[in-house]
Amino acid sequence: MTCPHAAAANGTTVAVPTGAVVIDPLVQDLDGETARLRDAGPLARIELLGVPALAVTRHALARQLLVDPRLVKDLDAWDLWRRGEVTHEWPLIGMIDAGRSMFTVDGAEHRRLRSKTSQALTPRRLEEIRPDIERFTAELLDALAEQAARSEDGVVDLKSVFAQPLPMRVVGMLMGVDEAEHPMLLSRYKAFFSMLTPQEERLALLAELDVFYTALVRERTAHPADDLTSALILADEGGEPLTEEEVVGNLKAMVAAGHETTIGLVLNAVRALLTHPDQLRRVLDGEISWENVIEETLRWDTPTTHLLMRFATEDIQVGDVTIPRGEGVVISYRAIGRDTEQHGADADAFDCGRPAPIRHMTFGHGPHICPGAALSRVEAQIALPALFARFPKLRAAVPDEDVTKLPVMTQNDMAAFPVLLNG
Repeated sequence: MTCPHAAAANGTTVAVPTGAVVIDPLVQDLDGETARLRDAGPLARIELLGVPALAVTRHALARQLLVDPRLVKDLDAWDLWRRGEVTHEWPLIGMIDAGRSMFTVDGAEHRRLRSKTSQALTPRRLEEIRPDIERFTAELLDALAEQAARSEDGVVDLKSVFAQPLPMRVVGMLMGVDEAEHPMLLSRYKAFFSMLTPQEERLALLAELDVFYTALVRERTAHPADDLTSALILADEGGEPLTEEEVVGNLKAMVAAGHETTIGLVLNAVRALLTHPDQLRRVLDGEISWENVIEETLRWDTPTTHLLMRFATEDIQVGDVTIPRGEGVVISYRAIGRDTEQHGADADAFDCGRPAPIRHMTFGHGPHICPGAALSRVEAQIALPALFARFPKLRAAVPDEDVTKLPVMTQNDMAAFPVLLNG
C-alpha cells in the first residue's frame, strides 16, 4: 500500500510507501528524525525528496550489507533511474552520479582507483604532515583571537574562522590546490550540498568544479609535483594509468569528503563538550583522553547523516524483509551510531567515559571505508586540544537550541557556531 504519489523532480510521480520516514531537507529535528528511523526497524522505508529508498539503521546489519557484493554503486542498477522516474533534475542525484571515481565503482575497478589515495595517506605520510597541520591550527587560532578582538561583543564564528578552513588547508596541501582557491572551493561545495540551491545552479556548480579540477590535472600532467594529484596521474610501473576523467572524479569527491567530515567532527565535538561541562572538565584534567572524545563524537553525532546510495543487483533477504532487486539502499550513519543493540540502552547519551575502544562505524566498513578516516582523526587530535589549551574558557555565545543546522540531507553540519573565547 502506498501513500499519494510524491512529485519527483522531473515532473513524474514516484510511489512512496505509507509510513515511510520523510528525511527533512532542512534538518529541523535531527534527533527526532534519528529516533523515528531507529523505531522503524533495522531496514526503514524512507522518502528522499519524493523518492523512496530503504535505510539501514543498525550497526550489525550495516556491517553485513556493506560487504555484500550484491549491493553496488552502479547507478544503472537502480530501477527508478533505469525507468526514467529519477533523472538529473532530482536534487540529490549529484551525490550519487558524481562522475567516475573510487566512490562510484566496485570490485577491481574500485581497487585500481583507490590504491593511489591509500598509498598517499599512510600512517607514515600522516606523521610527515603533522607539523603542517599543527602550523595551520596555530595560525587559525591566532585568526580566531584577532577576529574576536575586532568584534564589538567578542563573538566569533568557530566554523568559518577555524573548523572550516583547517581541513580545507590540509586537503588542499595534499592535492596541490593553491590556497588562494580555497574560499572558492568552500563556497562551491557549500552551495552544492545545500538543499536551498536550485538544481539548475547545482548542476552548473558541478560543471564548474569539473573545469577547475580538469585544469589542475592538466597542469600537473605537464608539471608533476609532490602531491596527490600528481600521484593519481602517474601510473605505477606496469600499472594502468587513471584517465583524466577518473583523476578529476577522485579529486572532486575527495576534496568534498576530506573537508566536510572534519568540519563536522571538530564542531560537533566542541558543541558536545560545551553542553556537557562535567565531561569537559574531566577531559581538561586529563581523566578522559581526546581520543575518547573524538570516537564518542563520531558515534553520537556523526559528521555524515545519510550516505547515498547503493543498489541491489538481486533480491537480498534480510531477516523477514527482502531488499528487492533494483532498490536503492541508504546507510543512515547517525541512526546506526545511536543503535542501542550495539552501544547499550544509553546510546542517546554523550559519554566520553565509555570504555575504549568505542566501536562505531562512522567512517564506513568494507571496501568503501573512508580512505581519509585516519587523516580526519589526526586533524581533530591536533585541533581540539590546541583550541581548548588556547581558550580554556571557551563557551557558546547562543543557547544550544539556537544553533542551526545547514539544510544538507547527507552531512551533519552547522550553519555557524558563534562562540566567546574567554567566557
